[in-house]
Amino acid sequence: MRKTQITFNIDLDTNNVPEKILWDATDKPDPGLTETKTISVALWDHKLKNTLRIDLWTKDMPVNEMKRYYIDCIGGLAQSVLSATGDETMSQEMNALCDRLVKHLEAEQKQ
Repeated sequence: MRKTQITFNIDLDTNNVPEKILWDATDKPDPGLTETKTISVALWDHKLKNTLRIDLWTKDMPVNEMKRYYIDCIGGLAQSVLSATGDETMSQEMNALCDRLVKHLEAEQKQ
């Protein structure tokens, strides 16, 4: 059986706030640790029938980029739900939400 691994290294300040997030994966094209500003990991607990989440971001992650990140996450989930379930309505609704949120960010940036 083939195995793969994803690792995260988090540097924390004295208040346990992430200062630096590094990640690596055995299947990543470029070897070695890569820096990122935020990660979101969601795991389904099939026994409890709920989602376990880990959301981390560095203290220097700009708020406007964080908002864009979450829009991109929702868009990615829209594609995943379509691939995993074939539910086009759910996927389209999620993409429509992304479109509305992008317009919201654009209006916010004009202010």
